This record gives sequence, C-alpha cells and structure tokens, in this order.
Amino acid sequence: MDPCRYRFRSVWRLAAPPDEVYRVLERAEEYPRWWPQVRSVAPRGATTGTARFRSLLPYDIEVTARALRHDPAARVLEIGLGGDLEGWARWTVLADGTGSRALYEQEVEVRARLLRLLSLPGRPLFRANHALMMRAGRRGLAAHLRRV
Repeated sequence: MDPCRYRFRSVWRLAAPPDEVYRVLERAEEYPRWWPQVRSVAPRGATTGTARFRSLLPYDIEVTARALRHDPAARVLEIGLGGDLEGWARWTVLADGTGSRALYEQEVEVRARLLRLLSLPGRPLFRANHALMMRAGRRGLAAHLRRV
C-alpha cells in the first residue's frame, strides 16, 4: 500500500429533498459559508477553480479543481483535483425516504512535499483529520439546509 494514496467514502443523511441538496452542493464557491474547514473557493473559469482546506491539523491544503461531471438529472458532481492532492472527488445525491443521502467518494494521492514526508507516521492522523472535516461538513450542510 502506498502511504501517499487515500480512498475516502462518506455518507451524509440529510432531512432535505435530493434536488435541494444537489443545488447546494453544486455551488462550490459557497461551501465556506456552511463548511468551516473549506477556507476558500475561487472560481477561475467556467469549469475550474481553486480551494483551500484546513481541518484540525495546522496545515492548509490547496487544490485546483476542474469539473469532470455535472449531471443534475443523476445528481452527480465529479471533479478532478491537482495541487497538494491529485485525483478526483465525487458527490452522488440520492433520495432516502423523505430526505436525502449524499455519498462523497474521493481517491487522491498526496503531492504536498511535507505531507509526503510525513505520510507513513502521519497516516492515522491524516485520516482522522479528514473524518473530522467530513463530520463538520455534514453538520454545516444540515444547518444550512434548515435555513434555506
């Protein structure tokens, strides 16, 4: 196993209709309003942008993102990532009873030099950091959906 490669999967159950959840998730530039660890998102073109993340660890991760799939009918959003992380991330929003289930999947390789150097001893901490970020994102999105 390459300690610089990560595969993440999170499921967020939300008390809002799937189309509403999808509409919020497709507006990445607004993520910092409801997801504390997403520090900034800056569009750079119609299908590209940059983002900066920081969770519990005192280190910012900066990525460039480009849209790979934007499918409102299937409620799928997928981006390619470059910069400190290289790979892809995807949201799939499904109906779940009277609410929604948002599936987040990500496969990346760490490219940031410091994180690569710390990859083996830091792996459990990096995974925990990501889990905390995802938990806070779900709470933030749920609260945001209640307000809108």
